[in-house]
Amino acid sequence: MKRNSLTTAVVAGIAGVAGFAGLANAVDLNPDGVGQVLIYPYFTVNKSQDTLLSVVNTADVGKAVKVRFLEGYNSREVLDFNLFLSPHDVWTGAVTQVSNDGGAQLITSDHSCTDTISNPQPFLPYAYDGSLAPAQPADNGPQDITRTREGYVEIITMGDIIPGSDLDAVTTHNQTGTPDAGTPDCGAPVGNDTATAADLQTPTSGLFGGGAIANVGSGTYFAYNADAIEGFYDNPTGNLYTPAGSLLPSLQSASNAAVPGGAQAFLFLNNGQLLTANYARGIDAVSAVFMADAVYNEYFVDDVNFGAASDWVLTFPTKRFYVDKYVYPFAVTAPFVEPFDNTADGESRVNLAIVTYDREELNSVVNVPRCPSPVNPVTCFSQSPFLGHEVNVLSFLGPDTATPSESTVLGSNLFKTVNAVGLDGWSNLDLYSGDGGHVLAGGLLAGGGAVNLNGLPVTGFYAMNVINTNANPGMLANYSGVWRHRTHRSCSANGADPACS
Repeated sequence: MKRNSLTTAVVAGIAGVAGFAGLANAVDLNPDGVGQVLIYPYFTVNKSQDTLLSVVNTADVGKAVKVRFLEGYNSREVLDFNLFLSPHDVWTGAVTQVSNDGGAQLITSDHSCTDTISNPQPFLPYAYDGSLAPAQPADNGPQDITRTREGYVEIITMGDIIPGSDLDAVTTHNQTGTPDAGTPDCGAPVGNDTATAADLQTPTSGLFGGGAIANVGSGTYFAYNADAIEGFYDNPTGNLYTPAGSLLPSLQSASNAAVPGGAQAFLFLNNGQLLTANYARGIDAVSAVFMADAVYNEYFVDDVNFGAASDWVLTFPTKRFYVDKYVYPFAVTAPFVEPFDNTADGESRVNLAIVTYDREELNSVVNVPRCPSPVNPVTCFSQSPFLGHEVNVLSFLGPDTATPSESTVLGSNLFKTVNAVGLDGWSNLDLYSGDGGHVLAGGLLAGGGAVNLNGLPVTGFYAMNVINTNANPGMLANYSGVWRHRTHRSCSANGADPACS
């Protein structure tokens, strides 16, 4: 069997049996980690850390991809460029701190062709400080360069490079027989948008990637796999190529033949049933595959005996398309609650409810939202903790942990704290019942009828660090770990589809 995802193969078989010809090309989150689009939930340069990134092209054809870095406050773009991966190519880079202004920058020693970045390439505040108005006017968030210090990354395949084309010739590495010495020409048509687009065909799958947040001085290393979206775009007559600097393609660009002008999504519910939903907007199909009504993970906070600390990264990869009314003024806000410009400090808040359990089942309801729908922002958010950004970090605190000025593991400034029960255990984060209920509407079942998905579109991981102050006499050691969040899905439908019964 060729290197295709098992999920795609299984669903394609289901599609053949059921007669749904377009099902195999629907938007889905591939658990095998290979896809057309990659989401890296977190980068940071806080706490003297660097974030290392890689993307691998497993395909036998080259890829033109859009690489986009988004700051964590409101997902305004701080850098994008076009990257050209030859067959079986790998691109790597690192996000580091700019020494003279406190912002972030991208550095790379990779030879793969790019258009257009310098090296190093500082992240820029133009998308949020008003420099790009009126297309992207200044928002109500912080305006200084330090806002670029943490966020997330998306990589979108714009097109496959036509084998034998001029673009194929100049982006394929010329091998010398020496490891790590191959280099491409990177000449024309790279840099010529018309010629580049002409040498691209419909994008296919084949990318995987990973990130790692590393601190050389302390010896910590938090590594994770990028989320992979399959079936994102399958227009047989075109590609998604845009010049560097364009806001497109974006996660709004999802489109497949099953839904003309829109996109189809499929996801497996917790009872193992396949849910297939059609959406008039591509962004809703992408949100659908990230939807969760609950997030589960563990914590370890014994900072006295083990120096243990725990952070949860919670990233909403599609939130900006619902709440940033400066850029998307007519967007529907749900499943989120507030537009980003609804508050003086530029937050878009959603309430959270958390139950923590120690290892012996003792539990504590940390926060219970008591806000009806529609939300009264004056009374509601002053009484209940909330998540206010595109990237959020929850720091779990033990009984002896002082209230921190930044998240305890990753040093995030976009953080909230949770008082854990005991020294270790697990937590259930409720993303559905707050604010009168978070619901993604607009889905139509393949068999007829409407479907609503409960919760919010979310991704992320749990990062834990333990400090051993006496690994060998006089030697300090750090032990780091990362675990992807586990989630629960639920929905409601007025049709006959049994998946929501």
